[in-house]
Amino acid sequence: MQAESLTASNGLPLQGPLLFTPKIFEDERGFFYESWNYNHFKELLVIAGQDQGEFVQDNHSRSHKGVLRGLHYQLPPHAQGKLVRCVAGQIFDVVVDLRASSPTQYQWVGVHLSSNNHKQIWVPEGFAHGFLTISGQADVLYKTTDYWNKDCERSIRWNDPRINIEWDGFGVLPKLSQKDSLAPFLDDLNPQELFA
Repeated sequence: MQAESLTASNGLPLQGPLLFTPKIFEDERGFFYESWNYNHFKELLVIAGQDQGEFVQDNHSRSHKGVLRGLHYQLPPHAQGKLVRCVAGQIFDVVVDLRASSPTQYQWVGVHLSSNNHKQIWVPEGFAHGFLTISGQADVLYKTTDYWNKDCERSIRWNDPRINIEWDGFGVLPKLSQKDSLAPFLDDLNPQELFA
C-alpha cells in the first residue's frame, strides 16, 4: 500500500490526511488486495509524523445518487480518526481542516473513492468529513478510532461559504438529511466547537 499526501484548496500541503492506494493482484478470476494491515498502516502514519489511536468501530453506509452526508466530526474527548473507502459505486469524498493552529484551517481537499480505484482516505482527528454520492448507489465503509458519541458530535453546513467546497460539476442535486441541511455555518459556532 502506498500513502500520498494531499494539497489543500489554497495550494498548501495538507498535513494529516493521507490517500492510500493498495497493491491490487488481479487476473481473469478477479482481484485480491489487503484493505487494511495494522502494521503497515501504523508504519505509514509514523513516516507521516502521526500517531493515532486504535480502530474500535467499523461503519457501513449505503447512499443513493446525489446523497450528501456531512460535514461531520467529533470533539475531544471522543474525537475520531477515520479510514474511509468506497466498496461499491463512487463518491466525491471531502475533508476540511478545522485545526485553529493550522496554516490550512478551513481549507478542504476532495478525492474520488470508488470500487474501481480501491483508494482509501485517512481523516485524522481535527478534520470534518463528508461525501457526495455520484454513482447510482454507493456503499462506504469506514473505521473509526473512537466510538460515536452524541455529546461530542458536531456538523458544519455542507455549503458554508467560508469553506467553499466545489460540490457542483457532478450533475446531481445534493440530497441531505434534515440534520445536515440545518447544520450551523462556521460563523455560528463557538470556538470551543472547533479544534485547538
